[in-house]
Amino acid sequence: MSTATDQLAAEMSAGPLVDNLVATCGQALEAADALALVVKQAVADLIVRDGRVDRKLLEAHQSVAHGYGWYATYVEALRQTLAWARQMQNEGTFGELEQLILQAGYGEYCAQLLGGLPMSQGEWARPAELGADDASIAAFAGNPAVKTLMAGGNTEAVRARIAELVADSVASGNFGELGLDDVLQMVRDQFRRFAEEEVLPEAHEWHLKDNLIPDEVVRHMGELGVFGLTIPEEYGGAGLGKTSMCVVSEELSRGYIGVGSLGTRSEIAAELILNGGTEEQKQQWLPKLASGEILPTAVFTEPNTGSDLGSLRTRAVKDGDVYKITGNKTWITHAARTDVMTMLVRTNPDTKDYRGLSMFLAEKPRMNDETDFPAEGMTGGEIEVLGYRGMKEYELAFDQFEVKAENLLGQEEGNGFKQLMTTFESARIQTAARAVGVAQSAMELGLQYAQDRIQFGKPIYSFPRVFGKIAWMVVEIMMARQLTYFAAREKDQGMRCDLEAGMAKLLAARVAWGAADNALQIHGGNGYALEYPISRVMCDARILNVFEGAGEIQAEVIARRLLETN
Repeated sequence: MSTATDQLAAEMSAGPLVDNLVATCGQALEAADALALVVKQAVADLIVRDGRVDRKLLEAHQSVAHGYGWYATYVEALRQTLAWARQMQNEGTFGELEQLILQAGYGEYCAQLLGGLPMSQGEWARPAELGADDASIAAFAGNPAVKTLMAGGNTEAVRARIAELVADSVASGNFGELGLDDVLQMVRDQFRRFAEEEVLPEAHEWHLKDNLIPDEVVRHMGELGVFGLTIPEEYGGAGLGKTSMCVVSEELSRGYIGVGSLGTRSEIAAELILNGGTEEQKQQWLPKLASGEILPTAVFTEPNTGSDLGSLRTRAVKDGDVYKITGNKTWITHAARTDVMTMLVRTNPDTKDYRGLSMFLAEKPRMNDETDFPAEGMTGGEIEVLGYRGMKEYELAFDQFEVKAENLLGQEEGNGFKQLMTTFESARIQTAARAVGVAQSAMELGLQYAQDRIQFGKPIYSFPRVFGKIAWMVVEIMMARQLTYFAAREKDQGMRCDLEAGMAKLLAARVAWGAADNALQIHGGNGYALEYPISRVMCDARILNVFEGAGEIQAEVIARRLLETN
């Protein structure tokens, strides 16, 4: 780094901003909670009637409601970052880097809570526009802890010191203590090695050629237990929790989002069967899913339905010991190279909403040399996409496609949507973990390029607007990671966590996009060249704010949950 950068970093040599940093952040969190409560009441006055969110009022004040969803997500991210810091402090691992991450995160997020936080490009959530009164805003701005953190938390000197501390971290992956126990750290190390050895060297070529991830990689993942990670041991799985799923998904997605996403469909299928299947169905399907003997795909979305799954039209009619399915599905990931479809269709033609939907475990043959879809009554075509390759996306058409009646999940019609709802928490937690992995990949690519690229006689990592981008990535990725881990722990403890999972997914998806965008900017023109992996990561990052609940839908769900909770 340059002399100027060294001088900036030296300003932080005495340690963190204040001696009682954790306590100061705790005071700032209390102030943020108080302001968020004022915003909640103001938004509730606009759209809540008789304890419920009024749909028409919500639509009329959508930006305000979604802004509150974002506001609450920021405050929860602060809370979980502080919880992480307290854990590190108790364990004696709260070093200089961890302290700087805490104070920079608090300084920046407090500033954004006051001045406006980005919901997307060009869309901002500002406290006054969300209904906060002048006195409440002034009280937050004037809080001593908030003032201290905003003034000195995320300064150029702080970013310079963070950049100095992580300068040699690409090889080690040490960008701050994660707060994992010994078992989870071993899991992380194992899958980091797998990604380094078998994924990263080949991922960009798979992307450029739009190839399926090779069968041998998928088989090795099965041997490592990826597909049965959270399936109970009695059904052939590892019996680990959702936190382990996060660790594995993050490391695999750091290598390539396609590899990190291979386990998603198995996770969804297993959870559907565990929560809604008969014991016979559990015994039949779960061991095969766990070992990777069979690969599933999720067949839910239809053309023109998007997030409105209650309006699905694909029909299943019972005919003896089979159901015959007719209709169209779209955006079906990994459809050709799978053996079973978790398929949501309408079994009651008299209904127009979710109450007439049922879930099937629809068996199908894998692709062969002649055709992607050799099953009778089923055809399909690939949807070409910018990124998120390696599994491919498809449109599917069904014409009297037969599914055994015994493969109706739970052996009772009309429960399909309810069964699917039980998977949303895990799916969104896993998506948040994938987003963290993609963000980490972008940050490491940006860091390595910034150190290697020489301009004006020195590495561009010496320049504040380059190292500053990297430093902020380190901070915000940790914040998104800790929010994701928190949601996973809540799930592992058997608690409802749709709110926490939604917050993790909402924030992590934006963090991934921001990291990819900034890392490409660091690459300059080279970042726009297909030969550089950051071009792939940029494409991969963009989908994260769309699937598993678009950012707009996610913010609305968060706002609804909080506004209808006393």
